[in-house]
Amino acid sequence: MTTIDLVSYEDALASYDPVMGLEVHVELGTRTKMFCGCSTELGAEPNAQTCPTCLGLPGSLPVVNAVGVESAVKIGLALHCEIAEWCRFARKNYFYPDMPKNFQTSQYDEPIAFNGYLDVQLEDGEIFRVEIERAHMEEDTGKSLHVGGATGRIHGASHSLLDYNRAGIPLIEIVTKPIEGAGARAPEVAKAYVAELRELIKALGVSEARMEQGQMRCDVNLSLRPNGTEKFGTRSETKNVNSLRSVERAARFEIQRHAAVLSSGGTIVQETRHFHEEDGSTTAGRIKDNAEDYRYFPEPDLVPVAPSREWVEELRKGLPELPRVRRNRLREEWGVSEHDMQSILNAGAVDLIVATIDAGADAASARKWWMGELARRANEAGTDLAALEITPEQVARVCALVAEGSLNDKLARQVIEGVLAGEGDPDAVVAGRGLAVVSDEGALGTAVDEAIAANAGIADKIRSGKVAAAGALVGAVMKATRGQADAARVRELILERLGVEG
Repeated sequence: MTTIDLVSYEDALASYDPVMGLEVHVELGTRTKMFCGCSTELGAEPNAQTCPTCLGLPGSLPVVNAVGVESAVKIGLALHCEIAEWCRFARKNYFYPDMPKNFQTSQYDEPIAFNGYLDVQLEDGEIFRVEIERAHMEEDTGKSLHVGGATGRIHGASHSLLDYNRAGIPLIEIVTKPIEGAGARAPEVAKAYVAELRELIKALGVSEARMEQGQMRCDVNLSLRPNGTEKFGTRSETKNVNSLRSVERAARFEIQRHAAVLSSGGTIVQETRHFHEEDGSTTAGRIKDNAEDYRYFPEPDLVPVAPSREWVEELRKGLPELPRVRRNRLREEWGVSEHDMQSILNAGAVDLIVATIDAGADAASARKWWMGELARRANEAGTDLAALEITPEQVARVCALVAEGSLNDKLARQVIEGVLAGEGDPDAVVAGRGLAVVSDEGALGTAVDEAIAANAGIADKIRSGKVAAAGALVGAVMKATRGQADAARVRELILERLGVEG
């Protein structure tokens, strides 16, 4: 890979002011495509989910997916946008092998939603408002598979294969207005915006918004201007960035790259760029066309879309609680700080904790296990919390077993280990591994007596008033019972046997 000159991030911000524009494509979770009845289900054989319409064959006519329109209106409303009373589709003309019609059915100067905003919370609690230019409906392209090269890209490949199953999948493209004033925090703002938008999309139920599966992807437009000036610089567009961390890294890298070019007297080329996950760099793609190069014109085969005001208001009334409002409510209910709530959000644990509470656990216990033992195991496995092989119901059962005294924390961790290993639900793991707390007073008393007899010196210290020394005897009993005793009850029995008040 060609070496790219960079300046330090600090030096870049000392001279230049970053301006961003973020374009997010959301793949809607409809059963059928945007303009035909073909299935959108994943995993089919290549080109099995196609028809004359999505293949662009002569004589075929498109029909708008009503659920797609409804989803677009919901997204627009949740983003505080104005909803158009009348809008229409346009043909965006350009050639690319995976686009069978040689044009994309999209919206141009008449989007269905426009002029909105989304408030996002940064890690220190600061609220930053990102203004929305538009949210419009369009269709996805097919997929090219480049064969024979080392990188999976067209360069070096011997041939390419085309799968049109994805051609025509409904998309909503959400475009921000220029994001100014973020300064050094621009990459953080970009990440926070995409994260908040993802949560909003999931809350609306219009898409699962799984970035790793391409259901949501972001194009990061970035330019620099000298500090104290108003005119925007020439922008680059880093395409199809598919993780929150990568959005932040792409913005940061481009700030450093632009600054290096400008500081050396060079000129920024308006182009698309590819992001490389392995090192966080970007490389040049193609020279970026301006809008007029696409030769937009109204789609003659589709009637305009005119959402009635009554219908729009019905959808507005049916919107769910928006993510930031919900988080603030949960934060108060759970009694946690903003910093702790941000950590829970960053870990992807909000919904898991809510589901665990709904299954019967108290809030403190649910948070404890998801943000403690389970977060540790997810981190070790390099996976998300939600991908762990344990359900909120199973975590709630672990909480219940601890609360009733059947398990202590050490044993509960072993139960979780067993559930993750596929040994069954918590009760099955307890039975299979013999992990229940020793609660028989006779057995505990015997273990305490043996520990006192084996540690006479420590027992004498306790009798003389050094109660803290009881910890050593508790440890001896816990060892003898393989950690299956209730440590608090063991301490009580030790002090009772030695005639000392705790």
